[in-house]
Amino acid sequence: MDLDQHDRQILTVLQREGRISNAALAERVNLSASATHRRVQRLETEGYIRAYVAMLNARKVDLPTTVFVEIKLQTQADEVLDAFEKAVALVPDVLECHLMAGTADYILKVVAADTDDFARIHRQYLTRLPGVAQMQSSFALRTVFKTTALPV
Repeated sequence: MDLDQHDRQILTVLQREGRISNAALAERVNLSASATHRRVQRLETEGYIRAYVAMLNARKVDLPTTVFVEIKLQTQADEVLDAFEKAVALVPDVLECHLMAGTADYILKVVAADTDDFARIHRQYLTRLPGVAQMQSSFALRTVFKTTALPV
């Protein structure tokens, strides 16, 4: 399915305002409410829209510390990659895991309450991940810019 201008407008608005009413969305994208509803349903069915979520304030839920962890594996054999990916997906404090090209095999985005909490996560989970040869952690001092909206 090709996205037209209205589809892109709908996706742009929904990425920033996921709880907007269909009537308000229709007004914003200059379509009727029924046409907008049909388009949103089609975008959901076709997999363009995966989910609707609430974005939480990390400070309010006592997880203000963001740590980026570079992981180098002992080998990049398929079974090692698979075992690592299955295990890291079970770590509740890991928000993102990316397979990389470059010096690190993976980069993780981890949230923690503070450095002591990260030490617990490191000891309890990260050091036990299969196939890890080396790990390097970098603490974010401040988030300058953050978005989840894709430029459609």
